[in-house]
Amino acid sequence: MPLIFHHPCRTRLRAEVIKPNGGITMSRHILLKIAATTAIGLGALAGSAVGGQETDEHNVVSPQDIKWGPAPPSLPASAQAAVLYGDPGKEGLFAFRLKVPKGYHVPPHTHPKPEIVTVVSGTARLGMGTTADHDKAQVLPAGSFFALSPGSAHFFFADEDTVIQLNSTGPWGINYLNPKDDPRQKTQ
Repeated sequence: MPLIFHHPCRTRLRAEVIKPNGGITMSRHILLKIAATTAIGLGALAGSAVGGQETDEHNVVSPQDIKWGPAPPSLPASAQAAVLYGDPGKEGLFAFRLKVPKGYHVPPHTHPKPEIVTVVSGTARLGMGTTADHDKAQVLPAGSFFALSPGSAHFFFADEDTVIQLNSTGPWGINYLNPKDDPRQKTQ
């Protein structure tokens, strides 16, 4: 049974039909409205901080320009991070990448905000629930995408050297289900 989605901003817009297989059928009118809204939104973001730099122009970050550094202490050791946009520690949109080695594992945890992730390279495994099981986690090759609601218990493995990009709104946080898994507890 298809779901009907009505655009929340304009009552005059025709409905979109979301098919059971995830496909969406939209009228040309709605597609044009979405494109215009997206362009306006991206234009508003152009003046924000990207890679720690403020600018009034657009920003592009090429792979060779990414500046990797240590990941936050809330993540297990050996990960590297690079902020591409915004500030994950403050209110507002951000994008950052994590580079993790083969065998990297983040025990079951939740986040206070949505987690929107793309696997840029390598192979990740995402598992849902409170008990980490590598073999039951879903294999996510490069190009895969997942989005989780705040409070969704999940865990992560890297089957090879892997880079993921996380987009969300700050402040970013991670809450381990078992406090003993929290790397911040191990350094004290």
